[in-house]
Amino acid sequence: MNDIDAIIKKADKLRPIPQVANKVMLIVQDPDSSIKDLSEVILYDQAVTANLLKICNSAYFGLRREIDSLHQAIVFLGMDQVADLVLLASAAGNFKIQQKGYDLRENDLWRYSVSSALIARDLAEMKGLKNNHFIFTAALLKDIGKVVMSQYVSDSFDKIIMLVSKDGLSFREAEKEVTGLDHAELGGLIAKKWKFSDNMVNIIRNHHLSEKPADSDIETSIVYLADIICMMMGIGVGSDGLAYRFYPDVLDSLGFSETDFQQIMVNFSVKFQKVEDMINKV
Repeated sequence: MNDIDAIIKKADKLRPIPQVANKVMLIVQDPDSSIKDLSEVILYDQAVTANLLKICNSAYFGLRREIDSLHQAIVFLGMDQVADLVLLASAAGNFKIQQKGYDLRENDLWRYSVSSALIARDLAEMKGLKNNHFIFTAALLKDIGKVVMSQYVSDSFDKIIMLVSKDGLSFREAEKEVTGLDHAELGGLIAKKWKFSDNMVNIIRNHHLSEKPADSDIETSIVYLADIICMMMGIGVGSDGLAYRFYPDVLDSLGFSETDFQQIMVNFSVKFQKVEDMINKV
């Protein structure tokens, strides 16, 4: 068995994103959907229902009366916030573990992924896009390949760094050169196996804009740009973040200003803290 076969086989051991999370995402993207539609999808998933009730009744919200039904929880939190919490809770198990190959400690990849998702949604809102939940999810899950690749990157770290320093490759390019597969390509394979939409698979696979047509897709470009902003703020800068391909023409094509970036960074810490406080209740 070659390295690629072994890597893909190991990917089968990841915890798949539950179907309920996929269904929730589709519902909140539909402008004609209702609280009743969302409630019916979640109702029979005991873990999701219990977590939402737990969050609503936590000290974080300090309510005077107890929320004891899923319908009440959705009314209180709102459909968008419920969707975020379901997706975040579904992804947490895979992302919170240490990624030694990328020099990311326990919870580092998780914090980075959530940060990237929040920033990507802000960028999408600034551009007036309607599919913000889709972009949020793509940014959240884009580095799922790292969870599997970490071991192989760790084993080949010296070879990868040598290619970066001597040949001027990005970390991702060197990763592919040594193992035959990079974490973005692997992420795309995982997303396809989990039956995500073709669009989601393409964004995860190309979130580094490694394939030239990807930079003309506004959704993929926004997810890429969210990555860049995270690194500017020092979030998720592991071993690969120190050798990252930056494409300044993407900034020009999207039309974001320096003021836009500053506004996103100012808003970010408050939003992240709120999400982190709620997620800690899950």
